[in-house]
Order: sequence, then structure tokens, then C-alpha cells
Amino acid sequence: MTEQANNGGAASQNEQGAQFSLQRIYVRDLSFEAPKSPEIFRQEWNPSVALDLNTRQKALEGDFHEVVLTLSVTVKTGEEVAFIAEVQQAGIFLIKGLEAAAMSHTLGAFCPNILFPYAREALDSLVTRGSFPALMLAPVNFDALYAQEMTRMQGAGEAPGSVQH
Repeated sequence: MTEQANNGGAASQNEQGAQFSLQRIYVRDLSFEAPKSPEIFRQEWNPSVALDLNTRQKALEGDFHEVVLTLSVTVKTGEEVAFIAEVQQAGIFLIKGLEAAAMSHTLGAFCPNILFPYAREALDSLVTRGSFPALMLAPVNFDALYAQEMTRMQGAGEAPGSVQH
């Protein structure tokens, strides 16, 4: 029994080398424009939605990292732009003890996955304050997007696993 407890303790010490914690989530930038208001409210509502999604990371002091998820939405009804909304949802994360590939995946997929629900809610709130119907974006698979980006980088001869700053 003592041997199992000691082995478990040794494994825990090894696992403590990697550390991840969310320090803060905040809105970095928020914008909304309804260029055809109030005329747009008198038209039949037949929206088409275009979503642009982007992430970026920046190393801060020590083992802290800022990750910014940007969601930009342009909604048209017919040929008219009903509104353009953008949110930059950011987070500060403490991440240490990860190898380069794991760090790249954490910053490029895991952290944006944490930020997305906050960005989606901020965007939805912004749109409804503009007097438009709620805009509930579908979930995003950041792991798949990250894998596509790594494949693209390998095809372009860039170094996958490197963390962009």
C-alpha cells in the first residue's frame, strides 16, 4: 500500500511540471455599425450572415500569454448591409511546462475554445441592442481549424508547432 502511494506521489510531481490556468477574460474591442438604419427595419428581414474568425497570441511576461479571438459578422438582407458587428474577446492564461507542439495547440485551439462562448454572447448582446434579431452562432471546432492551419503551414514550408507572437 505504501509503495502504491509513493508511486502515485512521484507521478503527481512529474505531472506538476505542466500548468494551465485562466487568469482573466475580457473584451478587448467591440464595434457595431448599422449603416442603413432606420430604413433597414422597414424592409423584409431575409438575412445572410458572413462570419470571419481569427485568433492571435502574444507572450506576456513570465509564463503568461494573451490570446485574442476576433469574431466579425456582416449581415445583409438582400443586397443591403443590415449591420456589421465585431468583438475581440481576450484572455490571459498562465501556461508553463509544455513542449512547443503542445503549447502551440493550447494557444491555437484550446484557449480560443474557452473564449468562444464569451465572444458569442457579447456579439449576440451587441446585435440585440441594435434592435436586430438574436444572432446565435453555431459552435466552432477549433481543433479542426488548428489542424487545417498546421497542414497549411507544413505545405507552405513553415514550422508547425512554433508559437506565433
